[in-house]
Amino acid sequence: MNYFVKRLMFYIAALFVAATLNFIIPRAMPGDPVTMLFANASVQVTPERITAMKELLGFVDGSLVTQYLVYMKNILYWELGTSIQFYPLSVNELLGKAFGWSLFLAGSAVIISFSIGSLLGVWAAWKRGSRYDTFVTPFMLIIQAIPQVVIAMIALFTFAIGLKWLPTGYAYTAGHTPDWTSWSFYKDVAYHAFLPLFCASIAQIGGFLVNMRNNMINLLAEDYITMAKGKGLSSSRVIFNYAARNALLPSITAFSMAIGIAIGGQLIVEIIFNYPGLGTVLLNAIHARDYQVLQGQLLIMTLFMLSFNLVADLLCIAFDPRLRAGESS
Repeated sequence: MNYFVKRLMFYIAALFVAATLNFIIPRAMPGDPVTMLFANASVQVTPERITAMKELLGFVDGSLVTQYLVYMKNILYWELGTSIQFYPLSVNELLGKAFGWSLFLAGSAVIISFSIGSLLGVWAAWKRGSRYDTFVTPFMLIIQAIPQVVIAMIALFTFAIGLKWLPTGYAYTAGHTPDWTSWSFYKDVAYHAFLPLFCASIAQIGGFLVNMRNNMINLLAEDYITMAKGKGLSSSRVIFNYAARNALLPSITAFSMAIGIAIGGQLIVEIIFNYPGLGTVLLNAIHARDYQVLQGQLLIMTLFMLSFNLVADLLCIAFDPRLRAGESS
């Protein structure tokens, strides 16, 4: 229990620091959000109207300290404010729609890459030093080293623009109204998600592969694995029932952390494929100096990452008796 309380206090402190930086960083950017809003207006806007708009959105409500205290109070009530760019749409509603698409893309990518990478890593450890191991492991590490933006651009120009096999972007066919009760709409979503999902997944496989391979190699030298082989058990049973099962603990921890990181890590893919997730919203908010949206999105990403890091810590305790024994002692 002491371990849990210490970790929880650490994450609360980290959230406080992140929320404070979240308030400071957007305001350090050059340009005023309200002025940017009226910069391309077709009619002349009076200074009085600009001042009134600033007061309405809370940008001249006292000093920065006062604005900061109001900002922290709003976080407690999860009132993220109103979008400047899409006024009067609330930030909660705007990010709520985008978050679902980002979670779908990031979550699916992590599950796919974890499943494929773990299986490849198990087999690479079992066949250590074979042609399979000497080819697959370095190849996936090379793919992982390639910047995600490069992979996404190559895939976009090859399969979408060049061969025209897949759509160039968005989450479903333009002009269609989302119908979550229609099977054809799900197929349309899967069709549009294939290319960004491929780009988001392939770059993560190498990390899971190496993680599982290293865990497996350490475990294959254990006495109980040697005994299982000596009993004449089949290779598949030794691999999956004995070695891989115990090697999964560190991989599960990495999986939990990867989901938290993935929400922020897929921004480049979303921007390139114009996917209606947090990446596209973030880019538009930066151009418009939309403080409220920037603050809300960075806060969501921070909460998501810290939450899954905490989950990873709890999984270590749940699956490893040694940690539970150490906590109770």
